[in-house]
Amino acid sequence: MNKDKNIPFISVVIPMYNEESYIQECLFSLIGQNYPKDKYEIIVVDGNSEDHSREKVSEIAKKNLLIKIYNNSKRIIPVSFNIGIEKAKGEIIIFVGAHAICEKDYISQCVFLLNNTDASNVGGIQNAVGTDYISHGISFAMLSPFGVGNAYFHFYKKEKFVDSVWGGAYRKETLIKLGGFDETYIKNQDYELNYRLRKMGGKIFLSPKIKCKYFVRNSIKKLASQYFKYGYWKVKIINEHPDSIMLRQMVPPVFVISLIISMILLLLNLSIGFFIPMIYFFINLLFSIQISYTKGFKYILILPIIFFTIHISWGIGFIVGLKKFGLPKLDLQTLLRYFK
Repeated sequence: MNKDKNIPFISVVIPMYNEESYIQECLFSLIGQNYPKDKYEIIVVDGNSEDHSREKVSEIAKKNLLIKIYNNSKRIIPVSFNIGIEKAKGEIIIFVGAHAICEKDYISQCVFLLNNTDASNVGGIQNAVGTDYISHGISFAMLSPFGVGNAYFHFYKKEKFVDSVWGGAYRKETLIKLGGFDETYIKNQDYELNYRLRKMGGKIFLSPKIKCKYFVRNSIKKLASQYFKYGYWKVKIINEHPDSIMLRQMVPPVFVISLIISMILLLLNLSIGFFIPMIYFFINLLFSIQISYTKGFKYILILPIIFFTIHISWGIGFIVGLKKFGLPKLDLQTLLRYFK
């Protein structure tokens, strides 16, 4: 993009907590953007990191005035987002995860699409990548509809309007009008914000032209914790916004309940208890073989475990969330309209 007084000033906001392995590459990818250097800033909001994350950011910031560092003593991601919104000088705010490496035209594409569509939020494909055997397997699973359902920002190849995107680029005035992020959400705060945006009449646009790499969790344990939290906090969203419910969100808890029923049937020596586990096993294996055929057959050993971890963790998290937040109040009309 050419320098011009009409080019909007942009604020890129990055929440950070213990990201010493990723934050430098993330910052270098943003410093290297093809957007005019005098037209954007990079705001890092640190949640009192206990590793060397802040030192690494400070070291880069000494040599690059684009970067500003603020502190979030509460360590809650939506608080970091709101601090970023408050401190941002830009008329457009782009949220980027510390695990991301952005293509050099990331900011340019966000600005172009925000200005040339009727969307209030634009985002791209979260191209999941790994660094070792397990994380590569996790990245492959997260690029599969079997792993993540119809969460399009993981794998979709065309432009379309969607219910939510990862990260996102908004006009600051839109975020202020929405009241920022709801700080009572530890996870899923972006989906909750985008729900309110859609209820306000805003549209959310997904485009594969907005490109970044995203480093996934590097262990089964971390993956399980991540998806447990996603399922757990999804209950809060459905309780507060019943008409946000979608069929893909009900599949994991139904799966967990089905497995429990199957175990009870097997304990009663009823062979029908094998039905659900066997159906799932064969579907899981089919998708694992399909991915392994293109990515390498060594992944056939880990992919079924990864898929199962994603599904079971999300489902258990949702069920535990029901105990915390209570059963959502869903009427028949809501169920018929939003189970899609």
